[in-house]
Amino acid sequence: MDGWPLLMLLGGVLILVYLLLRWIGGRRRADGRPLAVIDGSNVMYWQDKTPRLQPLAAVLAELGRRGYQTGVVFDANAGYLLAGRYLDDHALGKALGIGQDRVMVVPKGVQADPYLLDYARQSGAIIISADRFRDRLAGYPELSQPGRIVRGGYRDGALWLDLPTGSPTGGPGPDQRLAAS
Repeated sequence: MDGWPLLMLLGGVLILVYLLLRWIGGRRRADGRPLAVIDGSNVMYWQDKTPRLQPLAAVLAELGRRGYQTGVVFDANAGYLLAGRYLDDHALGKALGIGQDRVMVVPKGVQADPYLLDYARQSGAIIISADRFRDRLAGYPELSQPGRIVRGGYRDGALWLDLPTGSPTGGPGPDQRLAAS
Protein backbone atom coordinates (compact mmCIF):
# COMPACT_ATOMS: atom_id res chain seq x y z
CA MET A 1 0.00 0.00 0.00
CA ASP A 2 2.95 2.38 0.56
CA GLY A 3 3.60 2.46 -3.19
CA TRP A 4 0.14 3.78 -4.13
CA PRO A 5 0.99 7.51 -3.97
CA LEU A 6 4.05 6.97 -6.14
CA LEU A 7 2.07 4.80 -8.56
CA MET A 8 -0.67 7.43 -8.77
CA LEU A 9 1.91 10.18 -9.39
CA LEU A 10 3.55 8.08 -12.12
CA GLY A 11 0.15 7.43 -13.69
CA GLY A 12 -0.61 11.15 -13.62
CA VAL A 13 2.72 11.96 -15.25
CA LEU A 14 2.09 9.38 -17.98
CA ILE A 15 -1.36 10.82 -18.67
CA LEU A 16 0.09 14.32 -18.92
CA VAL A 17 2.87 13.13 -21.25
CA TYR A 18 0.20 11.52 -23.43
CA LEU A 19 -1.75 14.78 -23.49
CA LEU A 20 1.43 16.69 -24.32
CA LEU A 21 2.10 14.34 -27.22
CA ARG A 22 -1.42 14.91 -28.52
CA TRP A 23 -1.05 18.63 -27.90
CA ILE A 24 1.28 19.16 -30.87
CA GLY A 25 1.86 15.68 -32.26
CA GLY A 26 -0.97 15.50 -34.78
CA ARG A 27 -0.03 18.81 -36.31
CA ARG A 28 3.22 17.56 -37.76
CA ARG A 29 1.45 14.87 -39.71
CA ALA A 30 -1.22 17.31 -40.78
CA ASP A 31 0.96 20.07 -42.21
CA GLY A 32 4.46 18.54 -42.45
CA ARG A 33 6.20 21.38 -40.60
CA PRO A 34 9.09 20.47 -38.27
CA LEU A 35 8.48 20.75 -34.55
CA ALA A 36 10.15 22.81 -31.88
CA VAL A 37 9.27 22.68 -28.20
CA ILE A 38 10.34 25.70 -26.15
CA ASP A 39 11.48 25.46 -22.54
CA GLY A 40 9.37 28.43 -21.47
CA SER A 41 10.70 28.53 -17.92
CA ASN A 42 14.23 28.83 -19.34
CA VAL A 43 13.68 31.12 -22.32
CA MET A 44 11.72 33.67 -20.26
CA TYR A 45 15.08 34.58 -18.62
CA TRP A 46 17.03 35.11 -21.85
CA GLN A 47 16.76 38.89 -21.90
CA ASP A 48 18.63 40.47 -18.96
CA LYS A 49 18.06 37.43 -16.73
CA THR A 50 14.64 38.75 -15.66
CA PRO A 51 11.56 36.59 -16.26
CA ARG A 52 9.50 38.13 -19.05
CA LEU A 53 7.36 37.01 -21.98
CA GLN A 54 9.09 39.13 -24.64
CA PRO A 55 11.94 36.64 -25.28
CA LEU A 56 9.37 33.86 -25.71
CA ALA A 57 7.31 35.96 -28.12
CA ALA A 58 10.45 36.74 -30.14
CA VAL A 59 11.48 33.06 -30.28
CA LEU A 60 7.95 32.01 -31.28
CA ALA A 61 7.92 34.61 -34.06
CA GLU A 62 11.33 33.62 -35.38
CA LEU A 63 10.60 29.90 -35.35
CA GLY A 64 7.27 30.54 -37.04
CA ARG A 65 9.02 32.60 -39.70
CA ARG A 66 11.39 29.68 -40.29
CA GLY A 67 8.54 27.22 -40.71
CA TYR A 68 8.45 25.49 -37.33
CA GLN A 69 5.31 24.38 -35.51
CA THR A 70 5.95 25.42 -31.92
CA GLY A 71 4.74 24.81 -28.42
CA VAL A 72 5.85 26.08 -25.03
CA VAL A 73 6.15 24.09 -21.79
CA PHE A 74 6.31 25.92 -18.44
CA ASP A 75 6.93 24.90 -14.86
CA ALA A 76 3.88 25.53 -12.64
CA ASN A 77 5.51 28.56 -10.99
CA ALA A 78 5.98 30.50 -14.25
CA GLY A 79 2.93 32.68 -13.66
CA TYR A 80 4.13 33.64 -10.20
CA LEU A 81 7.49 34.65 -11.63
CA LEU A 82 5.94 36.61 -14.49
CA ALA A 83 2.81 38.09 -12.91
CA GLY A 84 2.87 37.33 -9.19
CA ARG A 85 0.06 34.76 -9.50
CA TYR A 86 -0.67 31.38 -11.04
CA LEU A 87 -1.21 31.48 -14.81
CA ASP A 88 -2.63 28.45 -16.62
CA ASP A 89 -2.29 27.35 -20.26
CA HIS A 90 -5.05 29.72 -21.38
CA ALA A 91 -3.64 32.79 -19.61
CA LEU A 92 -0.07 32.23 -20.83
CA GLY A 93 -1.25 31.43 -24.36
CA LYS A 94 -3.29 34.63 -24.42
CA ALA A 95 -0.37 36.66 -23.07
CA LEU A 96 1.89 35.23 -25.79
CA GLY A 97 -0.71 35.74 -28.49
CA ILE A 98 -0.98 32.02 -29.23
CA GLY A 99 -3.67 29.47 -28.45
CA GLN A 100 -3.78 27.59 -25.19
CA ASP A 101 -3.37 24.42 -27.26
CA ARG A 102 0.25 25.49 -27.84
CA VAL A 103 1.05 26.06 -24.15
CA MET A 104 1.40 23.57 -21.33
CA VAL A 105 1.86 24.45 -17.68
CA VAL A 106 2.86 21.30 -15.81
CA PRO A 107 1.23 20.45 -12.47
CA LYS A 108 2.52 21.96 -9.24
CA GLY A 109 5.37 19.97 -7.72
CA VAL A 110 6.43 18.40 -11.03
CA GLN A 111 9.35 19.54 -13.16
CA ALA A 112 8.66 20.45 -16.78
CA ASP A 113 11.82 18.71 -18.04
CA PRO A 114 10.36 15.19 -18.31
CA TYR A 115 7.35 16.49 -20.27
CA LEU A 116 9.58 18.50 -22.55
CA LEU A 117 12.07 15.71 -23.11
CA ASP A 118 9.48 12.94 -23.56
CA TYR A 119 7.62 15.05 -26.10
CA ALA A 120 10.83 15.83 -28.00
CA ARG A 121 11.77 12.15 -27.99
CA GLN A 122 8.40 10.94 -29.25
CA SER A 123 7.92 13.63 -31.89
CA GLY A 124 11.47 14.32 -33.03
CA ALA A 125 11.08 17.99 -32.04
CA ILE A 126 14.08 20.17 -31.41
CA ILE A 127 14.27 21.74 -27.95
CA ILE A 128 14.80 25.47 -27.52
CA SER A 129 16.59 26.05 -24.21
CA ALA A 130 19.88 27.21 -22.70
CA ASP A 131 19.65 24.17 -20.40
CA ARG A 132 22.03 21.37 -21.42
CA PHE A 133 19.99 18.77 -19.48
CA ARG A 134 23.24 17.13 -18.35
CA ASP A 135 21.44 15.50 -15.43
CA ARG A 136 19.09 13.82 -17.93
CA LEU A 137 21.57 12.54 -20.55
CA ALA A 138 21.61 8.98 -19.21
CA GLY A 139 17.86 8.68 -19.74
CA TYR A 140 17.81 10.73 -22.96
CA PRO A 141 21.03 9.96 -24.86
CA GLU A 142 19.59 11.54 -28.02
CA LEU A 143 20.09 14.94 -26.38
CA SER A 144 23.79 14.68 -27.22
CA GLN A 145 22.98 14.67 -30.97
CA PRO A 146 24.03 17.93 -32.63
CA GLY A 147 21.12 20.28 -33.20
CA ARG A 148 18.73 18.50 -30.85
CA ILE A 149 18.99 21.20 -28.18
CA VAL A 150 19.02 24.67 -29.69
CA ARG A 151 20.58 27.35 -27.55
CA GLY A 152 19.83 31.00 -27.84
CA GLY A 153 19.71 34.28 -26.05
CA TYR A 154 20.35 37.95 -26.56
CA ARG A 155 23.61 39.61 -27.57
CA ASP A 156 23.83 43.35 -27.95
CA GLY A 157 20.04 43.49 -27.74
CA ALA A 158 19.52 41.03 -30.61
CA LEU A 159 17.98 37.57 -30.36
CA TRP A 160 20.14 34.71 -31.58
CA LEU A 161 19.25 31.06 -32.04
CA ASP A 162 21.75 28.31 -32.73
CA LEU A 163 19.41 26.53 -35.15
CA PRO A 164 20.77 23.47 -36.91
CA THR A 165 22.12 23.95 -40.40
CA GLY A 166 19.70 22.73 -42.98
CA SER A 167 16.84 24.36 -41.10
CA PRO A 168 13.51 23.94 -42.86
CA THR A 169 13.75 27.25 -44.67
CA GLY A 170 17.45 27.00 -45.40
CA GLY A 171 18.08 29.82 -42.95
CA PRO A 172 21.34 30.93 -41.41
CA GLY A 173 23.60 28.45 -39.70
CA PRO A 174 24.61 28.15 -36.05
CA ASP A 175 24.98 31.21 -33.85
CA GLN A 176 23.31 33.44 -36.40
CA ARG A 177 22.01 36.68 -34.93
CA LEU A 178 18.41 37.47 -35.59
CA ALA A 179 16.68 40.80 -35.47
CA ALA A 180 14.65 41.04 -32.29
CA SER A 181 10.94 41.26 -33.02
